[in-house]
Amino acid sequence: MRLGSKTADEFFGALAEKSDKISKLFQKRIESLTEPIKTKVMLGDTSVIDQTTFDPSKTGEFYEWILKTMKDWKSDGVSRTAEEDLRRVFVKLEKRIGNYLLFWHMSLQYHVLLYYKPDSKVPKIQKELADLLDGTKTKEKELADLTDSIIRERLEAMGHKDIDEQKLFEILFNEDGFREQIGQEVSSKTDFDFKAKERRKVELFNELDSLLVETYQTTSVLIDENRLVTGEEGCVCTFDLDLLKKNTRVAIFEPRRVPERTKQEILDSLDEIIKTLST
Repeated sequence: MRLGSKTADEFFGALAEKSDKISKLFQKRIESLTEPIKTKVMLGDTSVIDQTTFDPSKTGEFYEWILKTMKDWKSDGVSRTAEEDLRRVFVKLEKRIGNYLLFWHMSLQYHVLLYYKPDSKVPKIQKELADLLDGTKTKEKELADLTDSIIRERLEAMGHKDIDEQKLFEILFNEDGFREQIGQEVSSKTDFDFKAKERRKVELFNELDSLLVETYQTTSVLIDENRLVTGEEGCVCTFDLDLLKKNTRVAIFEPRRVPERTKQEILDSLDEIIKTLST
């Protein structure tokens, strides 16, 4: 059962009040951890601007601190997901109290924006890359025209004049020697090394990639898990209390049947979190 739901039960009401207080304390932590800082970045047109960002690793460190502090809670550790420009850092904890399981989920979701580092190498690489691409495109056109001219000359020498496309395809497909001769003659009449240019193009793109820098954008607004799944920025702090019955989690149960001692232990566990986050 998700804590915080409206209820007339006194015990569940107390749990809702404490979980709400924890959520607000968590939100304040996230607000501090994601406080924007300014950094210089370069756009694709090489202009340099100020951009705000934050350090996501601090949130992960905060979760690690929680795990070390709350030693009687079980967890698989801090997790991170990355899907295109959407990132998430989260942790899930659980604690068994009698025949009940208390679950705690904290998460921060944010977006990644890519820019270039303010480096003089960027415009130089971009210029070389643009020149290379333009030059290659021009040479490809020249090579295509040269190839067409050589093919026409060869076909006329073979007695094929004004040949249609189907017949040309059959000759090129069936005559291995003809194709090889055309290729050799074309190669002998051009000194443009397409393979070398392609290798250089890959190198330049890799150099540009190495100059990319990530900036991060989020908000400390509390969102629910549905909004988290749809990709909204924000943070999540939720608690669930389930009954453990024959090793099966039961989300709906009668609160009056929870033993008083178990109720107190659950309340104490939430109070411990409040105390920890208040330090």
